[in-house]
Amino acid sequence: MNLIAAVDKNWAIGRNGRLLVSIPADRQMFRDETVGKAVIMGRKTLESLPGGQPLHKRTNIVLSRNPHYSVKGAVVCRSVEEALEAVKDFQTEDVYVIGGAEIYESFLPYCGTAHITWIDYVYQADTYLRSLDLDPEWELDLESEEATYFNLCYTFRRYRRTSKPLR
Repeated sequence: MNLIAAVDKNWAIGRNGRLLVSIPADRQMFRDETVGKAVIMGRKTLESLPGGQPLHKRTNIVLSRNPHYSVKGAVVCRSVEEALEAVKDFQTEDVYVIGGAEIYESFLPYCGTAHITWIDYVYQADTYLRSLDLDPEWELDLESEEATYFNLCYTFRRYRRTSKPLR
């Protein structure tokens, strides 16, 4: 399973339920990585997407504790175990965890690869991903050349789990 996120220098991912920044090359990389695959997200992440709608050309798995919550075009699950069952027929490399923070934390033990857009800036934020740089179970495997979007510098990083993921 994969994790995919954009983070700042402090591994912040959002503020007030929104992404910190929108970088076109990051959006394109996200599309390229996830189209035709399964994406796992929390309800709030789904509701933050354009129109609050599931992502096109993907199998959308949405976690919500609300037993009455449903959304057209998505599979709604109530637990990590139920979500794992929903993606059992996918190859693990075709499943992407896309947020938010609680979902990332819950599924991190099941992920073997993390695709991180690392932004060389510190934003005011209230939501964070655990730093994979400080986690001994993860190592930086690949990093792109530095790119810029206006005055922001960023790189695409790939982290690999050093131990076997759960599942």
